[in-house]
Amino acid sequence: MKPLRAAAGLALLLLLALCGVRAQAAQPVVVVLRIEDTIQPISEDYFNRALDHASDIKADALLVELNTPGGLLSTMRSMMGRIGASPVPIIVYIAPQGARAGSAGFFLLEAADIAAMAPGTNAGASHPVVEGAKLDDTMKQKLENDTAALLRSYTAQRGRNPQAAEDAVIHSKSYTDQEAKQLGLIDLIAPDRDTLLRQVDGRTITRMSGAKIVLHTKDARLDTVEPTLRDRVLGRLMNPDLAVLMLVIGGLLIYLEFNAPGTIVPGALGTLLVLLSLFALNLLPVHYTAVMLLLAAAVLMVLEVKFTSHGMLALAGIVCLVLGMLTLVAGPVPEMRVHATTAVAAGVAFGLITVFLVRLAVRARHNKSMVGIDALLGQIAVVTKPLEPVGQVMVHGELWEAHSATPVPRDARVRVTAVSGLTLMVEPLPPA
Repeated sequence: MKPLRAAAGLALLLLLALCGVRAQAAQPVVVVLRIEDTIQPISEDYFNRALDHASDIKADALLVELNTPGGLLSTMRSMMGRIGASPVPIIVYIAPQGARAGSAGFFLLEAADIAAMAPGTNAGASHPVVEGAKLDDTMKQKLENDTAALLRSYTAQRGRNPQAAEDAVIHSKSYTDQEAKQLGLIDLIAPDRDTLLRQVDGRTITRMSGAKIVLHTKDARLDTVEPTLRDRVLGRLMNPDLAVLMLVIGGLLIYLEFNAPGTIVPGALGTLLVLLSLFALNLLPVHYTAVMLLLAAAVLMVLEVKFTSHGMLALAGIVCLVLGMLTLVAGPVPEMRVHATTAVAAGVAFGLITVFLVRLAVRARHNKSMVGIDALLGQIAVVTKPLEPVGQVMVHGELWEAHSATPVPRDARVRVTAVSGLTLMVEPLPPA
């Protein structure tokens, strides 16, 4: 009888443990990431890493908390493609209060399986802007129609309002959370993340492939994907103001190394700053006519030293430098452009310093080099052995044989007038 009771107890414990494991396994998992930056290659890498992680662990959903002014059109298209092909349902949530999804961010919002906004947020103003170019009317219309068609293809599949979405592209309209909900641009308004996950639980969504999926997000375990150190560092480098300042400071440090060879530190640090700046500019939309302005500025500053222009060439060079820096990065949103204060301050300072240093360098090259015997002419010496008429003098810390036409006593001061072999010709000076 006792063995039967023990066996029954053991079976009951195993059953309870199995039920607990199944209950734990059945808990939904939602991967969370937060994009609070412009839409550019670094934020795309962060998004792709989170999406790959969600796919690997077979998460129930990927929640993207978004707050962005917009970004690059090419990056936006790539991210929308990943959203459409994702095996994991994607929720884009504009949060917290005061956040926005401008320009490219609005496209990502409408591409998501679930589009949600927090109270006090806005989205829209998505008219396409070509970086660093002014389009004619035909090309402008083509670009508008192309991006509007892309947005309609997603909103129609998601069951949202294609016309209101198209107005955000063609007419640059922006919507509050309430307006977006009334126009059918978003699925719901939620004050916080937990409320959002409770509201979407059990909702049936239609994927881009046409398949229907029921979301399970209530009481989900949140798996937050944090940006790596690489993401944070490269994200900072994507600031155009910082990229331009690093380029200017790096150029000055390299110039300092050329004028003082062997110091090593300025050259190494300057090279690092220039390389980091070029890396950031390579990821940003660079206007190549601005590069030509920067090269013209360098030429004008060198010509200012070569020719007498009373500062006009230097002034023209500084103007070219400022305009080149101001238009160097032609981003679609103000956050991806060089600010006027940065361009003016860096351009004027770099221009004046460059003209001053180049002028010093050229002047030093034109000066006659006085070394060896020639450097002794005109120098003052002190007699260490009376000149009668030949004796010794101390000049530049060295003892020299000297000859004087008149006798000169010890400790008297003489001036070197000529050099004959290894003998200095001197003349006495009046007592100090």
